[in-house]
Amino acid sequence: MVTFLAGGTGTPKLLWGADGVFDPGETPVVCNTGDDVEMGGLLVCPDVDTVLFSEGGILDRETWWGIGGDSTETHGAIGELAEDAGLDPGPRYLSDDAQTSGREIARWRRFSGVAEFMELGDRDRAVHVTRTGLLDEGKTLTETTATLAEALGVDRPVLPMSDDPVATIVHTDEGPMHFQEFWVHRRAEPSVDRVEYRGADGAEPTSAVREALDAPVVIGPSNPVTSIGPMVAMDAVRAALESTPVVAVSPFVGDRIFSGPAGKLLEATGYEASTAGVAEAYPYADAFVLDTDDDTELDRPTVRTDTELGSPADGERVCRAVREALGTVGAEVV
Repeated sequence: MVTFLAGGTGTPKLLWGADGVFDPGETPVVCNTGDDVEMGGLLVCPDVDTVLFSEGGILDRETWWGIGGDSTETHGAIGELAEDAGLDPGPRYLSDDAQTSGREIARWRRFSGVAEFMELGDRDRAVHVTRTGLLDEGKTLTETTATLAEALGVDRPVLPMSDDPVATIVHTDEGPMHFQEFWVHRRAEPSVDRVEYRGADGAEPTSAVREALDAPVVIGPSNPVTSIGPMVAMDAVRAALESTPVVAVSPFVGDRIFSGPAGKLLEATGYEASTAGVAEAYPYADAFVLDTDDDTELDRPTVRTDTELGSPADGERVCRAVREALGTVGAEVV
């Protein structure tokens, strides 16, 4: 068994071509939940859903968000209603009291549904309605995710990092913002002072995640700060990574990032915006997969290939390099 850590789009792109290299049933994916938000009473789990939709063959691969071909009539109508009523489009946080009451899994990330600042497709919304309903019926987020995976025909185990709430809060020159407000609404424009993983000190990985982390681990080319950071902020996850073989795929080519705000966030948290900075942020990584054009020299085993991801063939190529890198650190993969 080999376990993948996923956040954003990097790891789902890697897994798109993984089936020719790794058995889906033996490659669970642990997903970041620090990006989750509750909006209009619905719990939205962006990183979990990107994996579910990708593995279920319905992901919009142009945006790597939501369901391909989805309509957005409800989202449009919500925006029109707010505009007609003269309501501030937000994002509109619920009150401080509301952030720590109600559905426990949604703490510290609760937004009003007025003029939704995140675009939710209609079929996408059906997933959030079902997830929220199952949570309200007493299911855990892990149980709920397994139910959704079965409904979508997903063979690869998809595991939320925790059933406890953790929220990634970006502290900026304009005040603290949930990561979704910072990235989706503000497009990472504000200056960043620091990043907080609110609730991580009281959160625990689930038993399923603990079991998965007993196996060799692959960290995909995800954002080290906001995709992997919330997981590693839990002491038990970091300890697990320190005691098992770990291979990481750099999201950089030298100091060039493939996509997203990883560079800005790495610098804000004290690391260089480069492959070298990623390696410093991942002291528990035993080996790396780097791009052939990346001349960064690391003090750990390195396998190089073309790491650009945009097709199943790309994913398979990089996964073969990952498998090779696992071998350099003595991880046996059947």
